[in-house]
This record gives sequence, C-alpha cells and structure tokens, in this order.
Amino acid sequence: MSAIATRKPVGHSVPYNLGVISLTLAVAGLALAYGIDALGRQHAQAARTGTVSRTLGSTELIIPAALLAGDSAPAAGGFAKQVDLSLNLPLGPGGAVRKVDVTLTQRSRIRPSASLLDGVYLHQFMPEQLSGPAGLVGKPLSAAAGYEDETVWYDPLAASPFVAKCQAPIVTGEQARCLRSVYLGSGLAAVYGFDEDVLSNWKRFDAELHPLLDKIGAL
Repeated sequence: MSAIATRKPVGHSVPYNLGVISLTLAVAGLALAYGIDALGRQHAQAARTGTVSRTLGSTELIIPAALLAGDSAPAAGGFAKQVDLSLNLPLGPGGAVRKVDVTLTQRSRIRPSASLLDGVYLHQFMPEQLSGPAGLVGKPLSAAAGYEDETVWYDPLAASPFVAKCQAPIVTGEQARCLRSVYLGSGLAAVYGFDEDVLSNWKRFDAELHPLLDKIGAL
C-alpha cells in the first residue's frame, strides 16, 4: 500500500489572522470617527451661514447665525431670556471697523442709560468736566459711590440723550470699555458694549445699528 503524503494547510496562523482583523477594525473605526467629526463641522458651518429663530417675550427674532456671539453652533430656536450678538461696524475713527457687542433682552430687565443719567449718574458726578468727542460732555463719577475710574459721556442738548458709561482699562494700552442701554420699539431692550473710540461717531451709532436690528425684528 502506497503512502499518501499529508500536506499542511497553506496560510497564516490563527493569531496572525486575528491580529489582521483587529487592525482592520481599528482603522475602520478611526476612519468612521474622522468622518463623523468632519460631518459635524460641516453641519456647524452650515448652521452658521443660515438663520436662527429666537423668541424674547412676545417678539420673535430671525437672526443670521453668523451674528450670534460665541464660537459654538446655534441651538434649536425657542424662547430665551436674552440674545447676544457680535457686530462689526464702521464706527471707529475714520470709519475703522469696531466690534459692538449687543445683548437683546426684555425691557423689564434693564434701565435705559438716558433714565440713569437723571436718576443715578447726575447725583454722582464729580465737579470736573472732561474734554472728548465733539457734542458730548464727559463727567467722571464718584469713586465713593462705587464708580471708581468710570466716566459718563452724554449729549446735553437732546430730550432723549445719547448716554454711555465707560470704565477705564485695567491693562495699560487698552481702551476704556463703554456700555449703553436703550429701549427698542419692539418692546425689547438692547445693551451695547464697545470701545471708547467709538464715541467719536456717536451721532452715527443708531444709524448703523438700527437697520440690522430692524432686519431681525428687534426694532
């Protein structure tokens, strides 16, 4: 009886095959993770180029997502206590672009700067008067009343004056930061934050802001 030779199966060992499978799965998982991340970035970018609905009280706002303050993608529309915007406007010296931060909220949550002028600031003015932007009077506030290094700039001639309170910078070389609060015709209120050199164009301030606020339904 002739002997029949037994041949071993040709191929890699079981541990080697398991290793190849594990590596393949790991690479596939990594590719999936990168794909999900890229898709998320695409969706976020798409959201930033669209519009977002926000409701403050009874007022619905339709806001270009690119105007919303912050880096995160906007959440789904709905009711909100406030809406924060970041606008770049030609309000610096010579029409230079400056960032103006805008917080929109309900009227009941703020007091307009023009009202604070007569009701609060006037009683805290120091005797001296500062020189500054044409048409505005600058009065430093009393440090004893808690207004250290703060100055109020206002239009002394208007019945409903432009009023802004500016805080001296903490870091040398930076600009003072100013706040101005107003009531809007929609029943909302706005608080504006901006660098002090914007005051040089205070007469154009509302003319630049109002078309944007009107467009989103806030005016």
